[in-house]
Amino acid sequence: MIKLNINDETSRLRSVILGIAKTNGGIPAVEEAYDPKSLLHIKANTYPKEEDMIVEMEAVEAVFNKYGVQVFRPKLIENYNQIFTRDIGFVIDDIFIKANILPDREQEIEAIEHVLTQIDPEKIIRFPEEAHIEGGDVMPFGNYIFVGVYRGSDYSDYIIARTNMLAVEHLQQAFPEKQVKSFNLRKSNTNPYENALHLDCCFQPVGNKYAILHKNGFLEEEEYQWLVDHFGSENIFEITSEEMFSMNSNIFSISPDVVISERNFTRLNTWLRSKGITVEEVPYAEISKQEGLLRCSTLPLVRE
Repeated sequence: MIKLNINDETSRLRSVILGIAKTNGGIPAVEEAYDPKSLLHIKANTYPKEEDMIVEMEAVEAVFNKYGVQVFRPKLIENYNQIFTRDIGFVIDDIFIKANILPDREQEIEAIEHVLTQIDPEKIIRFPEEAHIEGGDVMPFGNYIFVGVYRGSDYSDYIIARTNMLAVEHLQQAFPEKQVKSFNLRKSNTNPYENALHLDCCFQPVGNKYAILHKNGFLEEEEYQWLVDHFGSENIFEITSEEMFSMNSNIFSISPDVVISERNFTRLNTWLRSKGITVEEVPYAEISKQEGLLRCSTLPLVRE
């Protein structure tokens, strides 16, 4: 049995589900795009090729193997995008929460059933269908659970609004000993420079005390400022609009002093190294064209 344990984003990783890019389903039609960045690349004929994405994901698996991390992969579904495992579930403490994702993607949860059967069934929960939530919006942080949401009355107009306040209420009920803090995110169906698809598209803790942050990803300045005050401005790496578009906040921590990052994130990777953090650089620019990067394609199960 797998004894789940996730209390934060950076403790030493022991077990993870990594997505898979094989038989990815090809280039979606314009009307099938789930996010504005994918839409941009579909229209520009620059949508990523399956063979390139396979190579990128193999590079990440090689890093996990280097650090002795147990890696699970989803069962293969023919002609189906299974890269972004973070969307379909997440772990807090010793509980696995099945995400309520877009209905078209329900098969992705079924494809990790061989992993879920190794978890105590009493430790697997799912919120009511109307409580929308995806793992990219949820960040355990010690006594806190940070959650990205969209609170606008026009929530239903945005395919990129993935987590609602009802899910926040259910999280608080499920983890009454923790403080669930929500952040209202900026959404755009058409402009990838103005769209924070998930919380990890504009914020992520790193190391023991640092954070990556993008101010414009937040609709409420006081909520952005709360994070600045919590971490301390001297410990924050503020990314530009272009860096947000390239997914600089969506790296992945193996431990407080080791991260996996995209090799083209020169400014960020230099800053991380200046803080004593080892940066394992991988190619991931093709996968990023689908508005997801390293955190999106990993689902941690066990950290120390």
